[in-house]
Amino acid sequence: MEELIPARIVEELDRYVIGQAEAKRAVAIALRNRWRRQQLPPEIGDDVAPKNIIMIGPTGVGKTEIARRLARLARSPFIKVEASKFTEVGYVGRDVESIIRDLIELARNMVREELRETNKTRSGELAEERLLDLLLPRPPGFAAIDERGQLRDPLGEESYKRTREKFRGLLLEGKLDDRDVEVQVTDKGPEVHFLGGPELEQMGLNLKEIMGGLFPPRNRVRRMRVPEAFKLLCQEEADKLIDSDKVNSEAIHRTEQSGIVFLDETDKIASSGGGRHGPDVSREGVQRDLLPIVEGSTVLKPLGREDFVRILQEPENALVRQYPALLATEGVRVVFTEGAVHEVAGFAARINEQTENIGARRLHTIMERLLEDISFSAPDMAGQEISIDAAYVREKLQGIVENLDLSRYIL
Repeated sequence: MEELIPARIVEELDRYVIGQAEAKRAVAIALRNRWRRQQLPPEIGDDVAPKNIIMIGPTGVGKTEIARRLARLARSPFIKVEASKFTEVGYVGRDVESIIRDLIELARNMVREELRETNKTRSGELAEERLLDLLLPRPPGFAAIDERGQLRDPLGEESYKRTREKFRGLLLEGKLDDRDVEVQVTDKGPEVHFLGGPELEQMGLNLKEIMGGLFPPRNRVRRMRVPEAFKLLCQEEADKLIDSDKVNSEAIHRTEQSGIVFLDETDKIASSGGGRHGPDVSREGVQRDLLPIVEGSTVLKPLGREDFVRILQEPENALVRQYPALLATEGVRVVFTEGAVHEVAGFAARINEQTENIGARRLHTIMERLLEDISFSAPDMAGQEISIDAAYVREKLQGIVENLDLSRYIL
């Protein structure tokens, strides 16, 4: 985080999201302020509230992508939720507090994965020893200790050690990969789900733990190949090295300090204003509950033709790179001319103006329609090179744009 200055955050976002400079600056400053807040003494930092942002704009202009990339940059717990799925407690639907519960669970998973990676070397060593025990088990009573504390068969013990080291070498060279071993695994039992969970959680009841006693885990023996067994044993040993209390405390800390909630479809919970009855009562309750999460605001802008040109060409995952890469797997080389890119952008902008404006999402389906014939025949076109120019784009798309009813289906 110390290296993620606002300019670098914007630079990283520019690699994947075109335009929306003001929104990028706003989220970059908000993210940096989180780091700054953590550097303050507790007596000051606790009074500095993290900045929340409302990103308002048409669908497909990059709101979700900005939030998702931002979370990945900061390695923060990130959750996207739809406001329409939530409701005031007492009505059908989820309560707003479940957003934070879900975010903490995501943070727990993040911390667990990081600790597994940190302990990867140690867990691998432990798994290797367990696997060697399975491949070369000691005979019952072998090399037992006598009453004087001496090995009954020291020569046999040394022979076993030499043989074990030979097996270790074969294991590391992959020469035992085709062998089978029997591994004891634990079945966790069926997953139990309950209706009305949030209300019961508020009462301090964890029904999953209560009901879990009715379905205790069972041990059974599975026969599997050596590589699969090693992977399973590594995971078991890594989990043994993880401190659950440490995971929980770190997850809560990350959620508090760097968690990101992307709340979508807030417009769907707006009340009609015609009275306080029926669904409107629940919607108003949800609005009140969500207010602390979404305080603060910044605006986004709709995308136009020039934005689409940049979106098609500049990002590292640009569509004019994705589709040729897909077709190259069939041995077909597809090249887009500059004129073709401008034509595609123009068609996308026109369809958005004439029908529903779905922003950059329109580019995906237009590109699919544009390359439909080539994609279908590609297996029979190996070795060919196809140049997509402006004339080709007009030939494939002009009829669709002129037919307003048909263009509505390019979603």
